[in-house]
Amino acid sequence: MKITHIITRMILGGAQENTILTCEGLHRRGHEVTLITGPPLGPEGQLLDRARSGGYQVIELDPLRRAINPFQDFPAYSQLKKLLGDLDPDIVHTHSAKAGILGRRAAYALRQKGAAACCSAVRKFREAQLASCGRPRIIHTIHGLAFHPYQSALVNRLYIAIERKAAKQTDVMISVAQAMTDQALEAGIGRPEQYTKVFSGLEMDHFLQVPTQEETAALRKEYYIPSNAIVIATVARLFHLKGHEYIIEAAREIVNERKNVVWLFIGDGKLKNQLEQRIAGYKLTEYFRFTGLVPPERVAPLLHASDILVHCSLREGLARVLPQALLCSKPVISFDVDGAAEVVQHDQTGFLISPRDISALTQYLIKLLADADLRIRLGQAGRDFCRREFDHELMVDRIEKVYGNQKEFLPSDIT
Repeated sequence: MKITHIITRMILGGAQENTILTCEGLHRRGHEVTLITGPPLGPEGQLLDRARSGGYQVIELDPLRRAINPFQDFPAYSQLKKLLGDLDPDIVHTHSAKAGILGRRAAYALRQKGAAACCSAVRKFREAQLASCGRPRIIHTIHGLAFHPYQSALVNRLYIAIERKAAKQTDVMISVAQAMTDQALEAGIGRPEQYTKVFSGLEMDHFLQVPTQEETAALRKEYYIPSNAIVIATVARLFHLKGHEYIIEAAREIVNERKNVVWLFIGDGKLKNQLEQRIAGYKLTEYFRFTGLVPPERVAPLLHASDILVHCSLREGLARVLPQALLCSKPVISFDVDGAAEVVQHDQTGFLISPRDISALTQYLIKLLADADLRIRLGQAGRDFCRREFDHELMVDRIEKVYGNQKEFLPSDIT
């Protein structure tokens, strides 16, 4: 098949890793793959170099940007239509909000054009019409939803209205978690039969391979972490809604009971100075380490050098760090948001707590800090579960089956 993926930017992020693993897997299986992406702007690092070395075609479309800007969005849409017309794909697969809206609309316009030609040329041959009028098939992956409780109701209503319209131009919507499907349907976006769940796959070998004790000791030494410290890791951008402030508040209580604890913030972002000032104000600087931006291959060793993962983000589709940590046999404490409960099974692979519940966060951290056997039990159970569900080849298998489903989607103006 000729398959075109469209995403706004190839930064270091879950949606981008999902997309690049899908493109690589499909290319290895002999499909003709093209990735259309905007420039990798932002402080998060980039995966564009890896994409360009993958053996498939990569097209960088400069006006395709994440922020809403009509002066860029209209040219991006126009250029997408032309590119898709030149590429003539069997499948158009879009990712995330902006690329999902522009890309699906451009693919739908291409299909309408083909359907009109089909109906004009072979109107009396119904079978031929059915065979060609549903091309390209339009697939969209929901990595996270643009509407959420932490922005204005007016903005949410606008996003929902746009997504409802885009759903009418979509054959299949792939959710990375059932929670995404449930939230979208509750907002009136699409129909249940349009949705399917495919967990976002990982390159598991990076996380399953356990470093030597010497390697872990060297990594800890690099960040001035004592050998006897219990390390609580958080992997997230230092940004709004990522929840670092709740972790800091819990730390104020925990250090009164335990001194051999270090919090490791893995990632970078514009709130770094603000968070460091808050930590210093609480006289907790000696208990915190900031890694800054790290390359993807560095995440697994850092998780192996840690003992517990805490994830306090207030909104995620399904945070990739949850299965990543569990593959490293590390127990997880997470706010119970979006798809977290589909990976973190309470008291089996970790603990789920209500968003912003600092008291519960403190309670469960103290419980894990005090019980090494519990940490091992929960981490091992999580490792076993994630090995079954999060292999990237399994993800590509499932997506390939979605592509191969020949049920046609006919535009509403064809009868």
